[in-house]
Amino acid sequence: MFPYVALRKDKVWQPGPYEGVELMVLHQHESAGRVVMLRKFKAGHTIPAHTHPEANEWAYVLCGDWEESGVAYTAGTLFFVPKGVRHGPHIARSEVISLTVFDGPLTVA
Repeated sequence: MFPYVALRKDKVWQPGPYEGVELMVLHQHESAGRVVMLRKFKAGHTIPAHTHPEANEWAYVLCGDWEESGVAYTAGTLFFVPKGVRHGPHIARSEVISLTVFDGPLTVA
């Protein structure tokens, strides 16, 4: 038996840090701040360039496509951004859903 299981039916989308972004937290380690989530970018929205000063970010695009620096990224793309590295802006060309992991507290600067 798995020590932790997250079921979609038990989770809800919550507003994200930017307009057009929603988050569904699947698991969060309270003391370390690590978090596993689904992240949804609504079509036509732009997420400005930013950093995550306290956590590395891993994101796997499940569906949709976004553009960054003139390059389009689609379903099946895996991203890794080290903590403190500026990335973006992200332009959602269609609705994008990614499975995203932060290995420390989720802060945005």
